[in-house]
Amino acid sequence: MKTKVIRIGNSRGVRIPAAVLQAYDIHEGDELELDRRREGILLSVVNRPSVLSYEESYRQMAAEAAEHAEWSAWDTVAGDGVDD
Repeated sequence: MKTKVIRIGNSRGVRIPAAVLQAYDIHEGDELELDRRREGILLSVVNRPSVLSYEESYRQMAAEAAEHAEWSAWDTVAGDGVDD
């Protein structure tokens, strides 16, 4: 998905497509945070509601399950390299 930088007064801005706004539940007036990363810019909503939607809950659970699966192989290691 591409977007262009536009002039907003003396500043510049980026138009966020409606589909992205809807998918991430971003509304006018929401506070966003920009983090500079090696891969690019991470844009995130600062004040999220404490109750997650079904979609957000599923995403979070899937990420946690993926992380658990990634580390589960370490649980089966016979020893830690230290002789008893």
